[in-house]
Amino acid sequence: MSMPFYVAPEQVMKDRAEYAQKGIARGRALVATVYDRGILMVAENPSRTLHEISEIYDRVAFAGVGRYNEFDQLRVAGVRHADMKGYSYSREDVDARSLANLYAQYLGQVFTHEMKPLEVEILVAELGADGDSQQLYHIAYDGTVVDEVGFTVLGGDAGTIAAKLSASYDRSWSLAQALRSCVAALAGPDRVLNTDDLEAAVLEQGSERRAFRRLDNGSLVEILGSANGASVVAPATEAELSGDDGEDAHEKGDDEHDGESG
Repeated sequence: MSMPFYVAPEQVMKDRAEYAQKGIARGRALVATVYDRGILMVAENPSRTLHEISEIYDRVAFAGVGRYNEFDQLRVAGVRHADMKGYSYSREDVDARSLANLYAQYLGQVFTHEMKPLEVEILVAELGADGDSQQLYHIAYDGTVVDEVGFTVLGGDAGTIAAKLSASYDRSWSLAQALRSCVAALAGPDRVLNTDDLEAAVLEQGSERRAFRRLDNGSLVEILGSANGASVVAPATEAELSGDDGEDAHEKGDDEHDGESG
């Protein structure tokens, strides 16, 4: 009679965690931060149709990284839960904390009992009705919930991106300043991200009931271009600046020469 194959429970949990972490690390990162008028969420996502950032309810947003089909199923389930709760009770009863707890219970259940864990990290963000209170709940693949303060980073290379964003973070910064810093943190020292590579949205205080607003490519160009009078998309180098000055001087010389010839 053959002996049954035995693996220690702690080893099983460790293997599942490593599997999920590797899957998440292969994806692109996402950053969310508080600014003076609400919450900004920015992801490196060149797709115009497969969104990583979406609206859940009036003042609640969802963001996910990892396997798209898995976190999109969670998004759809969250929308249905929020709609049912808002319809059965009141719209004010739909909040990010209860939704985050629901996600955490499901992710924890799958991680503990299923063969394959979900390769996702998700964020549930809420802007308070008064506009002064913001909530960021970061839920990991194993169901761990973290109530983030100020900003949070999801996905691959999160530690490096968080360290860079922490150096410039200011709770009272404007949308342009926050967006510029988030894009710089996502890009890192060796890359430049174009607006076509980005997906961004905000939960912003205003007169309307719904606070979610997606930033299209035109809005990104306008905001990034107006930040401190420079463009974060393609910053000019000293050589380029000197080259431009040289061309201007050359054109000026040509003008003077034409004037003398006349």
